[in-house]
Amino acid sequence: MSLVTEATADNVGNAPQLRSQVKRQVLTILGSTGSIGTSTLDVVARHPDLFSVFALTGAKKVELMFEQCVRFKPTYALMVEDAAASRLENLIKATDLNTQVLRGSKGLDDLAAHPSVDTVMAAIVGAAGLSSCLAAARSGKRLLLANKEALVVGGELFLSQVRTGGAKLLPIDSEHSAIFQSLPEDPTTWNSQIQKIILTASGGPFRNRDPNSLHSVTPLEACRHPNWVMGQKITVDSATMMNKCLEVIEAHYLFGLAPSKIEVVIHPQSIIHSMVEYKDTSVVAQLGTPDMRVPIAFGLGWPNRIESGAKALTLQSTPPMTFEDFDSLEHRARFPGLLLAWQVLGARPGMTGVLNAANEVAVHAFLAGKIGFTQIHEVNLRTLDQYEPLVPHSLEDLLELDARARATAEQVIRALD
Repeated sequence: MSLVTEATADNVGNAPQLRSQVKRQVLTILGSTGSIGTSTLDVVARHPDLFSVFALTGAKKVELMFEQCVRFKPTYALMVEDAAASRLENLIKATDLNTQVLRGSKGLDDLAAHPSVDTVMAAIVGAAGLSSCLAAARSGKRLLLANKEALVVGGELFLSQVRTGGAKLLPIDSEHSAIFQSLPEDPTTWNSQIQKIILTASGGPFRNRDPNSLHSVTPLEACRHPNWVMGQKITVDSATMMNKCLEVIEAHYLFGLAPSKIEVVIHPQSIIHSMVEYKDTSVVAQLGTPDMRVPIAFGLGWPNRIESGAKALTLQSTPPMTFEDFDSLEHRARFPGLLLAWQVLGARPGMTGVLNAANEVAVHAFLAGKIGFTQIHEVNLRTLDQYEPLVPHSLEDLLELDARARATAEQVIRALD
């Protein structure tokens, strides 16, 4: 049984409620100072009758966190870095805010699982957000999942926590939100009705670049996405198409479909966010402007629709939509990392987590100028070849897997010098 089956069929229900009957949701936003977090707060600010903020968390953007505290008045604000927490504490002491400042990553789990909280936006980038996602799942929260690593690394263990805790899970990635919106209401019919799901990819900044020139790509070039405004790590992943690789893995776990039923097509305009092809050859798609507030508003409001603040899609003025087959020889040469999705899904459990860890280390090294752009894929490949983990059965196993895979990737990088 898939994760979304549990979330939608058993724990949320299918009958829409009138807006006046909706209980005001109390939110914890994990990663509130990142791009997803700030977009979430933009949507929340438009609906003060629907949402209140219990806790905000960040790493080191003190001034932004302080501004968020002044505007949304959370009970708690957590900064992972100790020095940042001290600076925030001093700023808050100079005001009449009652916000309590917490410090360190250990408090993330408590804020995700706090009994006062209804809904958790999981927007911490990378494996660092895994533990708090598991805590929210175990506590039966309405979990808005923008942290794809919870599924890429956590896999079946994360799914089991969702089922055991009775959590209500809603995907926030624009592609997975689009698929969810295009699926039948009854999840038990998905496998019998669906021929395949089609994830769309913009192709990033290097869609038309000569594959032989990619070795000279700079971090500045890789961080210039043509359509989306995102953080550095995810923007580099979009440039390599590793972001789409991770999304294929996430889709497999989210929707309970075999990897062979998941396809990727390049759609440079980012208007169609993903599609579902049915057994009768009908294709159902979700369209919208490339603005993350759209899937965020869908997740926050579901099963209702609420204002997102995004610009409406006007078909008459929309540029012509084009689609390119990823399987062309040139695209395979540009984006070899995408193919790793099906490779690790066919390997033993835990290998998806190894790939994620290796890629995080490789992207960090690229942004720091330690390796070249095309060497990101080389680091990922060599790490997969050199480290095969034991099957993980607990959070501790997952964290050990992640740490060892990172150490292996670091060794690979040193060997590249």
